[in-house]
Amino acid sequence: MNDFVYDIPVRVYFGREQLHHLGDELRRFGTRVLMTYGGGSIKRIGLYDHVIEEIKRAGLELHELGGIEPNPRIDSVRQGVRMCKEHNIDVLLAVGGGSTIDATKFIAAGACSELDPWDFLDYAKQAPISRALPIVDILTLAATGSEMDSGGVISNPETGDKNGRMAFPLLPKVSFLDPTNTYSVSPYQTACGAADMMSHIIEVYFDMQPGLYMLDCFMEGLMKTIIRYAPVAMHNPENYEARANLMWASSWAINGFIDGGRQQAWSCHPIEHELSAIYDITHGLGLAILTPRWMDFCLDETTVSRYARFGINVFGINSEMAPMDIAHEAIRRLSDFFFNTLGLKRTLPEVGIDETHFALMARKAVGGNVLRGFKPLRQVDVEHILHQCMH
Repeated sequence: MNDFVYDIPVRVYFGREQLHHLGDELRRFGTRVLMTYGGGSIKRIGLYDHVIEEIKRAGLELHELGGIEPNPRIDSVRQGVRMCKEHNIDVLLAVGGGSTIDATKFIAAGACSELDPWDFLDYAKQAPISRALPIVDILTLAATGSEMDSGGVISNPETGDKNGRMAFPLLPKVSFLDPTNTYSVSPYQTACGAADMMSHIIEVYFDMQPGLYMLDCFMEGLMKTIIRYAPVAMHNPENYEARANLMWASSWAINGFIDGGRQQAWSCHPIEHELSAIYDITHGLGLAILTPRWMDFCLDETTVSRYARFGINVFGINSEMAPMDIAHEAIRRLSDFFFNTLGLKRTLPEVGIDETHFALMARKAVGGNVLRGFKPLRQVDVEHILHQCMH
């Protein structure tokens, strides 16, 4: 395995009744707060009023930016940057799911720069991110893990791009993770969040480099946790144990801990970003459709051992079966989890996507060259995977 540095300086307040710490945490960074959020869900569940109460109690100056979209847009980021500069904001408070937190990260970076924030995300420019305003978040959806990682993904409808970027200054300083704030999440969004978490782990787990046995076991435990508790949360949304396990699994699926020095590019995420850039589908849904087809494409005699371990340790498949049979059964069981247990759509036509843009999406997904993931993918390979998602 490779050497690595692990540094995750995010203070987490986990559980019920933790928001009484909010005012003190915000005040550590200043007195002028910009609160960002999406639609009306935080108001419907009473979280908005609770946050306002804590901010007033702390005597802080509050400004608000609502309406941040799912698959957040660069225009929302630009609006937030303008507000930060106009009001001399000290600290950002993101209240919502991954979309809100992702947008807030690039607002934080843009507020400390004279560049257009898309310059941070434009793959041709890759402007450095050396500073960002401090970010505090209150999570309302277990899915992307943005509450505990240094990355985010933003869409630019003008260019048809959906690009991601990681940078250490984008790490939140403090995250409030109260599972009760996810009680109102719909069964559909709970399912999409579970698929997103599974994909985060699978993108790391499926790697033929020598790794840490401990981390393999940890990832298998995370996947078994998601498989066990996602259906429970869908059918009993106020089951605290299920919501708590999903929320904590979401954070640890992508905060860098499971990487353990592995330096492999992700595959399904770049492909899905092209799908949702054009069709604006839910990210987790796109990943659910893509992942089993990608796994099937990558399976051969050189990779089968990884699939066998996955099937035996995550799904409990009989270890006495032939490795290739275990591998195929593991893919079948993952598909069954996504499409039957979670009830997600199985094919691209079911979500309104045809073959029109496959060549363009495949070319952009591989960056015009080769996507060097678990199995290197060329444009023609990505097109093949997309075609497999049609049926």
